[in-house]
Amino acid sequence: MIQTIVSTEMPADEHFLIRKNVLTSGSGKKRFCIVTGTHGDELEGQLICYETSRRIQKDLQYLDGTVEIYPALNPLGIDTIQRGIPNFDLDMNRIFPGDPDGTMAEQSAHTIIEDLQGADMVLDIHSSNLYLRETPQVRINVLNEKDLVPVAKYLGIDFIWIHDAATVLEATLAHSLNSTGTPCLVVELGVGQRINHKMCLKLVDGIFNLMREMGLWHGPANHEPFEEPKICKGDVVSFLNADTSGVFLTEMHTGTEVKRGDLLGTIVDPLEGKILSEVRTPEDGYLFTIRAYPIVYAGSLMARIFNKQPEK
Repeated sequence: MIQTIVSTEMPADEHFLIRKNVLTSGSGKKRFCIVTGTHGDELEGQLICYETSRRIQKDLQYLDGTVEIYPALNPLGIDTIQRGIPNFDLDMNRIFPGDPDGTMAEQSAHTIIEDLQGADMVLDIHSSNLYLRETPQVRINVLNEKDLVPVAKYLGIDFIWIHDAATVLEATLAHSLNSTGTPCLVVELGVGQRINHKMCLKLVDGIFNLMREMGLWHGPANHEPFEEPKICKGDVVSFLNADTSGVFLTEMHTGTEVKRGDLLGTIVDPLEGKILSEVRTPEDGYLFTIRAYPIVYAGSLMARIFNKQPEK
């Protein structure tokens, strides 16, 4: 059942709408929410919402509870492929929990929080931006580590990044929900403005696996056993930045084990046909972020590596 949670008049006789699809079956009371489209240039959540909804409706008899799917929290951004809310110069994931008496964007954020509160689990799906490619990962505030890491493992995600509390922005959807008692997992995957089908469909399998663990789903879930994820916590991530401006050339893929000194790519000068600098790994580790957009400036983020800890 399609429900409208936000409906606001716009200047030119149009309406700003945020809608969700509510799928209910059986007598179960559990409620699972999937939200995405907070950033208009992150599109992989669209396939995940479609495929999750399709599978549930195909085998609705296996559902015992409620699944709510919110594919576009920032529909204007998706329509225009802009990260923020057009004309407001706002990143929607920086205005939660919103304000019922504020601007249109703040009112919308407030209504979204009110609508999601009380769910047994919220999955907040993001892609990377246009510049970086990410391995599929769950990001968790260290304050919620104890409760959320065991749950995140059921998603079959390759990598779990536990952030220090000081680095978590309080105005995000996930922080607003977790701080008020509604558990929320943040998933980051892929690259901006693109859809990686294999990556998305693996996460859909993980969603059904998690729903089965919650008692929401009694049908088939993933077809292959999930591997134990790598868990990154503390000051063990290397951020590699460009030494110079130029064009970055690489054939590296995320989700790769690397050794100290490995060549990740080169920054070149097309005019003179010269290599300006090399990007090499500082330590043994796991490459989970790599530059996707080739034009770089000095200081541009090139890669993130989870440094492997020595055996004790």
